Amino acid sequence: MSPLDRTARRRPLIGEAEKAARRGPAETAREVLQRTVRTAAALAHDDTDFLDRLRDAGVRVRERRGDDGTLLGFAVALRGDRADRGSRPVWFAGSTLAYDLSLPRVRERFTPLVTDADWALAEHRIREAALLLGRAGQDEGAGDVAALGDLLAVAAAHAPALVRDRVQRAADAFEQAARAPGARTLEGRARAGWRASTRALEHAPRTARGGGAAVVLTLLIALVEAVEAAADWHRAQAYRAQAKAAADAAVLLREAAGLTGNRPPTTTPRTGRVVRTPARGLPPAAPVTGVPVRPRPDPGRPGPARTR
Repeated sequence: MSPLDRTARRRPLIGEAEKAARRGPAETAREVLQRTVRTAAALAHDDTDFLDRLRDAGVRVRERRGDDGTLLGFAVALRGDRADRGSRPVWFAGSTLAYDLSLPRVRERFTPLVTDADWALAEHRIREAALLLGRAGQDEGAGDVAALGDLLAVAAAHAPALVRDRVQRAADAFEQAARAPGARTLEGRARAGWRASTRALEHAPRTARGGGAAVVLTLLIALVEAVEAAADWHRAQAYRAQAKAAADAAVLLREAAGLTGNRPPTTTPRTGRVVRTPARGLPPAAPVTGVPVRPRPDPGRPGPARTR
């Protein structure tokens, strides 16, 4: 992907990868910080809460403030990751970790606090939001899929050990799908549902006498539907790279659901219709491999070109 696209994932530099190989970690400092900052951003409700969450996660934080004390930017460093013969930490500004981790983009995620009881509605909200995404236009849907990316990041952080690796890989795979090209609005109805579910997941491990793990397991099925809805939306906008990223994430979530003993979601047609942006259409490329083929409507029956 061209850097001008501003959706491709920022990969570690050669020197960063070589340093990680020498020292033994499975991931580079950049990759660890990407995940940590994304999770903190998805859960924070203001600047102070965001910075506190980073420090609580064991990350070094450097703030850039204006003359009036207003936070203008931030940088993070992994403890123990140093340069110049150990004389200084290796700092990463949020925008250098990922295009959507700059301070303005982080602030877009801030959501008011919710009550502990809200987690019980999370599964319903996720499914409802998946249907709403199918009716979203280009700008609205771009904001919606960004919120879904945050939800996956938090689900991975709270997932039980049995499925944590696959859910985390699904969140990583979906990262590019969360960044749709072009303009976006933050007023989408699907976005509101996924943001509420993200906040609810934070409370899940502390409610219902340790029922947090069970909550995450039951949400996996709903998350599969949400991610597949995102893949359909991206295809309708002709965003091939994002559609493939979402499809890959859906496969990993299906595998996680299978590990829990839950049956993956069936291919029951949805009632919503994917809204195609004018002058755009379904890409002519073949369907992304690795995703179970869904039954197609009878070609002899009239009806819309695609229903879910």
